[in-house]
Amino acid sequence: MYASTIYQIFPDPHMVRIGVVIVIGIIIISMTVTMYVYTQYQTNFISINAGEPVVIGPVEYTITFDGIHKGNEKIIETKSDNTFIRIKIIAKNISEKKTVISASQFYLIDEKQQKHLPVYGGISTDLVYEGFRSSDHWLEPNKPVIMTTQFEVSYNDLNQYNIIVRPSKQQSSVDTAVICITNC
Repeated sequence: MYASTIYQIFPDPHMVRIGVVIVIGIIIISMTVTMYVYTQYQTNFISINAGEPVVIGPVEYTITFDGIHKGNEKIIETKSDNTFIRIKIIAKNISEKKTVISASQFYLIDEKQQKHLPVYGGISTDLVYEGFRSSDHWLEPNKPVIMTTQFEVSYNDLNQYNIIVRPSKQQSSVDTAVICITNC
């Protein structure tokens, strides 16, 4: 013979009510923990204009528009049908430990919301620091450095271009900067 109600299985109604309260409590606690973890690791977008400082992880960046050019016609690797947008990056490590920045942390977003990686004539994705190119650069604590990088795009004076700065994996930050460099 089968029981038709829960009261036939558990004859004491107080035990059933306590069980229901415990199950509902577990559901509410698990939802609360899930929301807390979700908000801790959700990307925090910081929107600013060129020339304004922004802190991403342990590094304070100031990025400015540094002009456009068509490449060097004499060097085959830098010939392009597109335009190069150059940016200047001032980076200062505000922590007490060395940290790394790399060209892969920077993207240009064009008017079509397409992402462009930094390029140097199609031959590398480097940052130029004091005349030397490197993919990664170690920042000493409290010592600012000035670097440049560039992006190859189909440029239009009327369009808005944004630079995205993400933290490196070593920096483990959830902040991402969106920096408007033209027509803000």
